[in-house]
Amino acid sequence: MPIRWNVPQHAAALERLDAALGEAGGGVVVGPDGVGKSTLARLAAERYCERQPSTLTRWVIGTPAERVVPFGAFGHLVDIADIGKPSALLRAARASLTQVAQQGDLLLVVDEAHDLDILSATLVYQLALTRAARMVVTARADAAPAAIAALWTDGLLERIDVEPPGRARTAADVDEFLSQLPAPARSVLDYLAVLEPLTLADLTVLAGEGAVSQAEDLGAAETRVRGGSATDPVVYTAHPLFGERAAAALGPDGTRRLRTDLVNLLSQHPSEHPSERLRLASLALKCDAPQPVTEVADAAQQALRLGDLLLAERLARAAVERSGSLAARLVLGQALAWQGRGRDAGAVLAAVDPADLSEPELMAWAVPRAANQFWMLGEPERATAFLQTTRNRVTQPEARAVLDGLTATFAMNSGNLQRAITLATSVLDDPPGNDMAVAWAASAAALSSARMGRLGDVERFAERAMTAEHPGLLRFTVGLGQLISLLMAGEVMQAQTLAQQFTDFAELQQPGRSIGEVLLAYVLLVKGEFAAAATLLEPAAAELERSGYSWGPFSLMLLTTAVARQGDIPGSAKALRRAETRHGTKSALFAPELGIARAWTRATARDNTGAISAAREAARAAERANQSTLGLLAYYDAVRLGDLRAVDPLTRLAREIDCPVGHLAVRHARAMADRDTVALRAVADELFALGMGAAAADATTQAQRLG
Repeated sequence: MPIRWNVPQHAAALERLDAALGEAGGGVVVGPDGVGKSTLARLAAERYCERQPSTLTRWVIGTPAERVVPFGAFGHLVDIADIGKPSALLRAARASLTQVAQQGDLLLVVDEAHDLDILSATLVYQLALTRAARMVVTARADAAPAAIAALWTDGLLERIDVEPPGRARTAADVDEFLSQLPAPARSVLDYLAVLEPLTLADLTVLAGEGAVSQAEDLGAAETRVRGGSATDPVVYTAHPLFGERAAAALGPDGTRRLRTDLVNLLSQHPSEHPSERLRLASLALKCDAPQPVTEVADAAQQALRLGDLLLAERLARAAVERSGSLAARLVLGQALAWQGRGRDAGAVLAAVDPADLSEPELMAWAVPRAANQFWMLGEPERATAFLQTTRNRVTQPEARAVLDGLTATFAMNSGNLQRAITLATSVLDDPPGNDMAVAWAASAAALSSARMGRLGDVERFAERAMTAEHPGLLRFTVGLGQLISLLMAGEVMQAQTLAQQFTDFAELQQPGRSIGEVLLAYVLLVKGEFAAAATLLEPAAAELERSGYSWGPFSLMLLTTAVARQGDIPGSAKALRRAETRHGTKSALFAPELGIARAWTRATARDNTGAISAAREAARAAERANQSTLGLLAYYDAVRLGDLRAVDPLTRLAREIDCPVGHLAVRHARAMADRDTVALRAVADELFALGMGAAAADATTQAQRLG
């Protein structure tokens, strides 16, 4: 008989964890596999519950199998049946746990947090941030997702490090232990190596009566009651290396055989929870009992809507390889395009013959293909023409509305804001259509309105866009419109709060993460925090440059300004060349920002006349493109660069737009023209009070020079 596998004990660490639960809301136990982190977490939870009998304890345990599906480890605790955008899902998941907390003091134990999927890790961070529950988290520091590492780097939970008390157990030690296990106990570990956790009932069917008890007695497996809506009890391996080494010993053929057993059994009682359905679909990809193609395609669509692009790609590709169905191709094409892999997406979508499609199918295929052509392939003219040709073939009003909504977005990005607004409002003024039409149209209308100076319209369009179900990147388009509106109102702190919502670990997948950082950097530039903005923009621009999105050139324009404002002459010149190279029709919307970046680059190179000229040209170009807000901002940059002739155009634009920042810009311009140092200092004080540190510093410097 094998010797029972024993776990190290850590009395001092347990005392620290007890104290952290009582004082700081919880702690993170960090250490290598097999050091006793899970035992520490269990003991701390038991001791806390002894002191606080009304406590509700819920367990979340990360495993490699749970990590491959969104909310895999949280499936028993959160209700996400209404699938939507990742940010909405996180809010719903948080609300589910908050309701649990209202029943009593909630203690959430998150074990093996390094094996959580991105959404689950994000939820853990948000729960710690909002103090929604007391928490005990265990993790390996070297493998923790960014959201988990931030628990201690952001000071939300106390970090408690534990080390093996003696010689660390090795893979060879584990292999020897496993080789001595009786067949029933070893069977338990083999099945868990393929899919962990499994319910006690399912594992008993698979491994035989008494097998789980035998594995527990030998320290090879653990039975847990997680709480919530879980089918308790469930069984886990007692050491992370047990599953890893058992899987290695099984080999590909053995793993496939056990996968088939599991799929056959689990398919007999399928779960309604999206995470469980995705887990089964993922498991079935490599077994001898594949799911029907329609179910695989449906699962791929679920993964896409949950924001898991890699899982959506895997599932959709499997469905395409088996059937070539349109539904699977559409999901695969979108998953590839949203990852920035435009050529691959184009090839998948080009394989469809539009002559064979019904009208709804034609519309469903044309939209992602046109979007991919416009952004990823850099063919905006061809994409617009293709969309118009497709529109001529469809007769259903709802289908035409979708195509018009996308055409409005194309027009906006191409710099034709008046056409964008006209198309968007025609879509939105009709009776409520499908969500995709509303999302495209309303997001284009929100950003176009902000840039045209119609600031009062931004929020109503933003609300229309955000209530429409659409999983893509349109929320960032809306967000930029809202930020411009807030900044023009002088609501800098509110703008920063909004921008940070795009980077609070709700956007950990690319390119969303980088676009969120661009939005935050946009606000930081206004605040005068140029180094912080550049720190965000450097990696974001590098990521977005490769993606094909219009955000790529835009991020480079902002990066140029951030680097120039720090006095880096060669760095700003290099960034400007990159921005000019990447800029084209698909990013024509951001032409004013390119002119502004050029102005600050020249100013850094001590070419003040050239800088003012570039700013004025950016302003004139913005006005020609009906971008009154950007015209005002560009003229204001000219003033901050020393232009004495901007009073009249700024006065005209401020009268048109009527916003606090516009009126301040006029006063700044007039004070400069009059060489009035008192008025300049007064403007600087007001700008500082609003949080507009960059403009305030410029006004202060000008007052000092004049004084």
